[in-house]
Amino acid sequence: MADIGLWNIADQQPNRTAVVTPEGAAVSYAELAAAADRYGRGLQSMGLEPGDSIVLMLPNGADLLAAYFAAIQTGLYVVTVNWHLVGPEVAYIVEDSGAKAFIAHERFAEAAADAAARSGLSSEARFAVGEVPGFQPLANLGADEPAKRPDVRTTGSPMLYTSGTTGRPKGVRRPLTGADPDDVPAANAWFFGVFGLKPFDDHVHLCGSPLYHTAVLNFVSISIQFGHTAVLMDRWDAEEMLRLIERHRVTHSHMVPTQFHRLLALPAETRERYDVSSLRTMIHGAAPCPQEVKRAMLDWWGPVVVEYYAATEGGGTTIMADEWLRKPGSVGKPWPGSVVRILGEDGAELPAGEIGTVYMQMGASTFEYHNDKKKTQEARVGDLFTLGDVGYLDEDGYLYLCDRRNDMIISGGVNIYPAEIESALSVHDKVADVAVFGVPHDDWGEEVKAVVQPAEGVAPGDALSEELLAYARERLAKFKVPRSVDYVEELPRDPNGKLYKRKLRDPYWEGREKAI
Repeated sequence: MADIGLWNIADQQPNRTAVVTPEGAAVSYAELAAAADRYGRGLQSMGLEPGDSIVLMLPNGADLLAAYFAAIQTGLYVVTVNWHLVGPEVAYIVEDSGAKAFIAHERFAEAAADAAARSGLSSEARFAVGEVPGFQPLANLGADEPAKRPDVRTTGSPMLYTSGTTGRPKGVRRPLTGADPDDVPAANAWFFGVFGLKPFDDHVHLCGSPLYHTAVLNFVSISIQFGHTAVLMDRWDAEEMLRLIERHRVTHSHMVPTQFHRLLALPAETRERYDVSSLRTMIHGAAPCPQEVKRAMLDWWGPVVVEYYAATEGGGTTIMADEWLRKPGSVGKPWPGSVVRILGEDGAELPAGEIGTVYMQMGASTFEYHNDKKKTQEARVGDLFTLGDVGYLDEDGYLYLCDRRNDMIISGGVNIYPAEIESALSVHDKVADVAVFGVPHDDWGEEVKAVVQPAEGVAPGDALSEELLAYARERLAKFKVPRSVDYVEELPRDPNGKLYKRKLRDPYWEGREKAI
């Protein structure tokens, strides 16, 4: 077996396929490594040194991965920016990260050009795939350099920004290790081992979400380091995913519950048309998954559906299919080396079954929110950190999540968790998507509001509202049932399923002091 690592595989198996682009082109390990070398040398020739940062605003493709690996082998922090952001938001990330280079795609030309101008980044540090005003072609980066490895090679790191669903996003920055980039960290083998994924082993990874997400980028980059072919999708489509699984004999992927929901919405004859027998480990996380949806996926795909809970900041739990059937609704037990604790308002640890704030720790891993010492401190209790999630541990140590603390509704002094209500309503056949949150109420403080995206062909209105509320009353305690239902054509989710609930909630609180 060849050694793992992009450059080791490129040397020993140069023609092995590393990436299949969204257009269907195969990129070999030798080609990907050569592009990463060229960009790495180009960045060093510009004067970038270990510890500096670059920002990428690119769609899924070989260009993004080559630039990513260029940074990883030259000791740079690499920021993959959410390309749904507008110019001022991107400019904030360019400035906050201290980026010394900015690589963008013409698809996002307006926002990229605006961001570059606002940030004051020199034209010599701007590169584009396609035409972006004020940017030079990415092909120029390293074009005059000799075709060999960069002179200085030391391991860099992704510095990914939190989603920004509440307030401005913050970069999660870890200390650089100083390791040789050709030595794949043992933590990567450990992490993939949690999911039963091994080097080579005929594995094929399918990436259906944008690479600006932490988990998505991790799964693709580690898959490549492990000799797995990474098949990239540009925009996720349910039937296209099934076609790619059959075409490339996909073995593993990283998914979100929204994608499960849309797969299950396909006609039965469409689902049965494709051979998915190659699947071994289909990993999902990032958002709560309704139990009915998960059971339906297990019935269809078998015991390959694995769930996890983790964060850009670190730590995590996982639960295999057989465990989940014994512990439905759980997100699992802590990974080896990971710690999960439930703490009360006073910081004291709570016993099994009591709901509190979820805190985690991952070994000796450390991080800080870049340029935000206050946020870093507020998220910590000793060596533990929290994302603000609320949940409990059962007597066997399995974690159950209730909701995000910032999303919790306090109505008449009672804590109500929207995720539970969303889970109940989301499986109604006339609901394509749903969000639940608190809106002002003069007596109770807040009342429960549901905002529904009707299924295709379903008309919104009073009749549908009555039907949905009756459905909810059969499944939820009276105080949890929404008091009203509003409708939208589409909920504001990013392609990885993250719901920007604040965009829905804020108009209801305009001119009022928010409860949370």
